[in-house]
Amino acid sequence: MPEDRDERILVGVIAGAHGVRGQVRIRSFTADPKDVAAYGPVFDETGRRSLKLTVVGATKGGVIARVEGVDDRNVAEALKGLRLYVPRSALPEPEADEYYHADLIGLAVELPGGEPFGRIVAVQNYGAGDVLEIQPQTGGPTVVVPFTRAVVPVVDVPGGRIVLEPPPGLLDESPAPGPREVSE
Repeated sequence: MPEDRDERILVGVIAGAHGVRGQVRIRSFTADPKDVAAYGPVFDETGRRSLKLTVVGATKGGVIARVEGVDDRNVAEALKGLRLYVPRSALPEPEADEYYHADLIGLAVELPGGEPFGRIVAVQNYGAGDVLEIQPQTGGPTVVVPFTRAVVPVVDVPGGRIVLEPPPGLLDESPAPGPREVSE
């Protein structure tokens, strides 16, 4: 890949073969799924393997594409699970109040008073909007919070931090409820 590993963006993953002529199904992580092929060649995780994609159709959650040089199902199936990256420089700058997930992962999380809370370890979207997965600095299990202006009022990517306005109950130290007793 032409840039440092930290300067790349994951745009999709090959989900499997489609048909018998070497086409693949790609789960796209771009806003418009067909844009997975819009930024030039994609690269594997090592940055050494380059693939030229041509989108030929759509599927739920992604696209169907031809990979240059792949002409049969067996070769296409061998690509299953391959993560596809593009150089950061190939992507447009995000609009105001828009962020690439890659820019958020690793940011420090602070509470409104400036107290450190943890770090963002993942950004997920299960269909109802983005959520941030945060590893508290005290250890223990990660916490998941909605990525909304109410919960995350400050995003300072250049400063390497966000401010978390914890939803009610997030920081409660009370033990988790035990099993319920069932009366017969």
